[in-house]
Amino acid sequence: MSVYPAGAAGRRSGPRRKPKRSDEPGGADDSAWFAAGNWRPVSALSVGIATLFRRFPVKEDLVAAVFADRREAYVDAVAAALADSDSWHGFTGCLHTVCAMQAADRGFADVLTMTFPTAKALEGRRSQAYDGVVSLIDRAKAAGHLRDDFTPQHVALLLMATAGVITATADAAPDAWRGILALMIQSFQTPARGPLPAPPAHPALYRAMINLGRAYSPFRASTRS
Repeated sequence: MSVYPAGAAGRRSGPRRKPKRSDEPGGADDSAWFAAGNWRPVSALSVGIATLFRRFPVKEDLVAAVFADRREAYVDAVAAALADSDSWHGFTGCLHTVCAMQAADRGFADVLTMTFPTAKALEGRRSQAYDGVVSLIDRAKAAGHLRDDFTPQHVALLLMATAGVITATADAAPDAWRGILALMIQSFQTPARGPLPAPPAHPALYRAMINLGRAYSPFRASTRS
């Protein structure tokens, strides 16, 4: 579901557009919009709704532009973990890196738990990262470090949990997510203390992420800082 008028970007003909200003989403200072938790109502920004409608006719375009660099950093973190010869260190190091990215950018913390099927480039990179995470899981299991009943769905649930903790504690206890992550990693490690409940099926979790993406609005009515 789009919060913008129907249409596609880049179809207008005419004079070439001016370069993006540093205070526009996707510009050099896109952190003024969403990064590092600096959520602001659109009325507080130096560009207006009409400008956003012209540049980003659908919500997915705006999300893709704002978070493109963070998505690339996510893919790079997975690749670096795969290059680690220690499978357990690579797996846990990747979780630490990605959760730290969530804590540093509360907008990305939310977006990382969502999916936007029409944002093809963004979702293509997500799929690449997902395949890498699956390989990390398989390697850690083969080495005997990761419990056999751990699944990729547990990674998604972990990121949802840390996103919630980060949102709730960012102002009062900004490092609280580290304790939650440490507890989770210890529960993932062998030997397992007992069986886990069955995780949500992949299609069900994917639907949940789509629903979160549909409900997501870059234009929050209140600040989050």
